[in-house]
Amino acid sequence: MKIFGFAGWSGSGKTTLIEQLIPRFVKRGLKVSLIKHAHHSFDVDHPGKDSYRHREAGCHEVVVVSEKRWVIMHELRGEPEPSLEEQIKRVSPCDLLLVEGHKRYPLPKLEIWRRENGKPLLHPEDEHIVAIASDTVLETKLQQFDLNDHEGIGNFILSYNGFR
Repeated sequence: MKIFGFAGWSGSGKTTLIEQLIPRFVKRGLKVSLIKHAHHSFDVDHPGKDSYRHREAGCHEVVVVSEKRWVIMHELRGEPEPSLEEQIKRVSPCDLLLVEGHKRYPLPKLEIWRRENGKPLLHPEDEHIVAIASDTVLETKLQQFDLNDHEGIGNFILSYNGFR
């Protein structure tokens, strides 16, 4: 399983870019999975649903299964957030595992940067950033892509990870 990350400040366009890349990877026959780090509380469940009620009642884990998909909801209840290594171990085998977020984690990453965010670039301080996608040309030795060059970015990621 090859692992490749996407790093950037909130609002930089990570999710939008990844959403454009996944179908390109799948079209080339790759089985793709993704780990997304959220910096805030989130819930995939809905108040009033049985699974929500069971979690609220105190279940540590709730598994919901249908003929289309399944999900495990695990309540941390004061436990520390699992490390990226622990998260990776829980992912079923795939060809390419994309990681959105975990911008400080030491894995090969594409930095997504927008001038309008007014945030500093990450790559001068992160040796694991191997390329950058931006809405402007930057002074850097890293390979650069226009943020909308989905084909070029996708080809770079596949080539970097040894896919043809």
